[in-house]
Parts: sequence; C-alpha cells; structure tokens
Amino acid sequence: MAKTNQAEIDIANANAKVKDEQQPKLPWMFSWAMFLAPMVWYGPNIAVRNTLIPQLFGQIDPANKVWAFGIISAAATFTGAITNLLFGAFSDVTRSRWGSRKPYITIGTLVMAAMMVIIANSASVMTIIFLWIICAAGENAVAASIYAQISDRVAPKWRGTASTFYGVGFTISQQAFTILAAQFLGNIKFGIYAMALISVILGIVHLLLAKEPSNLDEPKISINKETFAKYFFFPTKGARDFYLALFAKFFMVVGSTIITTYTLFIFTDYMGVTSQQAGKSISIFSTLMLVFGVIFALISGPLADRAKRVKMPVLFPLFIAHPWAMYAYAVFAAIGNGIFNSVDGALNLNVLPSSDTAGKDLGLINLANTLSQMIGALAASAIVSTMGYQKIFLVAIILELIGAALIAMIRSVK
Repeated sequence: MAKTNQAEIDIANANAKVKDEQQPKLPWMFSWAMFLAPMVWYGPNIAVRNTLIPQLFGQIDPANKVWAFGIISAAATFTGAITNLLFGAFSDVTRSRWGSRKPYITIGTLVMAAMMVIIANSASVMTIIFLWIICAAGENAVAASIYAQISDRVAPKWRGTASTFYGVGFTISQQAFTILAAQFLGNIKFGIYAMALISVILGIVHLLLAKEPSNLDEPKISINKETFAKYFFFPTKGARDFYLALFAKFFMVVGSTIITTYTLFIFTDYMGVTSQQAGKSISIFSTLMLVFGVIFALISGPLADRAKRVKMPVLFPLFIAHPWAMYAYAVFAAIGNGIFNSVDGALNLNVLPSSDTAGKDLGLINLANTLSQMIGALAASAIVSTMGYQKIFLVAIILELIGAALIAMIRSVK
C-alpha cells in the first residue's frame, strides 16, 4: 500500500506546476481565497436562477412558469457548456501582467452582475432568458478560471485540504444563498440586486487574497496545429480516469439538479404550501443542507490528504410528499454532497492529463456540470409534466448510483 501511495505521489508531483518540496506549508491566504471562490459565481447565480427567477416567472406568466424555467436553464447551460471550455482554454494560454486567470475572473464577475441588474428590471420572459444566457457566459468565464488556480498554485500534498476550502465554500454557496434568496421572494428586484452586489464584493476580496502574480515570464504559446489541438480539444492520452471522473460528475450533478432545481415548486405545487410557507420551508431545508454539508465537507478533505484517498460514496433517500420528508432528504443529501464537494476537486486535479491545460481540462469537467444542469432541468420538467414530482426522486437515486460506480472504476486515485 505504501508503495502504491508513493507512486501516486510521484505521478502527481511530475504533473504539478508547484512541487511538494517547494510548498512545505499550506498556502493559507490562497486557501481562504478558494473558500470564497464559489460565492463569487455559483452562490449568487444559483440563488437568482433557482429561487428568484422561478418566482419572477410565476408573476409574469404563471401558466407557463415550469417550462419557462426549463428553457432558461437549458439555454443558459448550453451557452455555459461552450463558454466554459473556451474560457478555460483561453486562460491556459493567456500571458499578462495580471496573470492567466485574473482577467477572466474580473470581467466575468462584472458581466454577471450587470446582467442581474438588468434582469431585475425586466418584465418579459424572453428578455430574461436572453439576458441570462449572457449572464451564463460571464459565470462560466469565472468558473473555468477560478478553480484552475489550485492546479497553478497548490502542491499535490495540499490539494485535498485546499479543495476542502473550496468544497466548504461550494456547500455554503448551495445552501446559504438559497436561504438568503428565499427571504426576498416578496421583493425579487431587491433580492437580485443583493446577489449582484455580493458577487462583485466577494470577487474583489477573492482576487486580493489570491494575489495572482504576473505570468509574462512564462513561455508564450504560439497557436499552431499542434498547440491548438492540445489547448482547445479533448485530451486523448492518459485520460481514462479523467473521463471516468467527468462522467461520474455528470450523473451525480444531474441526480441532484433535478431535485434542487425544482425545490420551490416541490413545496408549492407538490406539497401545496403557500409562497410564504414555501419561503420558510426552503429556509429549513437549506439550513439542514448547509449544516450537515459543511460538517462532512470539513471532515472529508483533510482525511483525503492523510489517507491519500479521495473516492467516497454518496447516498440518496426515497421520498414521500410531506415537508418533513423533504427535511429528512436534506440531511442525507447534505452528507453525500458535503463529502462529494470536498473531495471531488482533489479527485479532478489528480486525474488531469496535464497541468499545462488545467483550465481547459477542468473546463471540460465543468462542462459536465453545466450540461448536467441543462439536462437535469429539462428532465425534471418532462418528468413533472408527465409523471409528477415524486418520480424525480426515483430517477435521482438511479443517476447517483451510476455516478458512484464510475468513481469506483478510477484506478490512478484511491
């Protein structure tokens, strides 16, 4: 076992920009920057898209709100699937006095915030969908660049812990921002304004903590047939485990998305609670997800660093149509999501085919994330419309089990 672990460490070091011996201590300031990273892009976007925009659609066109939401999710994530890959690749080859990732994080955050402000003042479903597509492009410029910083700046021995910071931040973003957004269901415009402002402020703090240096001293990448294939196309060499991780993430995110995307409608349409009661129910649901998710995210990453293991299972329960059952679901799902969010990042970094193309390759994994959101939203709309809300939980269980099986097949990481 010791020999296997040492071999994995040697491989990880060979593929890393920062070697273990070059970074004897955990980079604390950078780790805190990564803790804030998901709150820059994911938290505000998920709060607006999954809570505030459904409520806005319910006010503008209540008869078609479910399909309108399915369309906006599908259109935006399709855009994200393309832009995430492109911006990841562009950040890999960028050389500037501000570094390779910072320009895309900055511009993407400003685009997101600007689109949110305009959406808050729109009264047309089609206009909102169009604006959110632009917002999704900005979101994915940030997403593709911000996580790739770990590959650039953190040695392999600290990646589990650094990913825990990101994973805890991601878990908080999933739930705390949903709790916050639920408080604005009676004042949607102000809620969207608040999310835009939070994104900009936390984006500034993240950049100050990360302190990405200039990379003008790195060799410039001349775009030719060979480099274009390397930086802008799917990896083909030594990428078996990379694709297993990619598809595992795809199935797991689809499984969770088809439920979390329709949380508001589950409470109001499936359980029959009022909008005011739904706000309280979502707050309880999200609080449970937050508390249990953070606890298990905090535990998992450091244990992964110590044990050199980053593959763990995820659980999903069956569901019945009562609010208390939704809360029970929240506890079990939070445990699985907390573990997954914490170690998923380290797993992805450890199966990258090359550190030179970290932005593009992590963009491909984010592509699985964005496509799964699109498919999850469409699938949930179809399932709800044809079979009712209850069946989405059965589908979620099946998809999560497929994802877990794919992770178990990964050989290069324990």
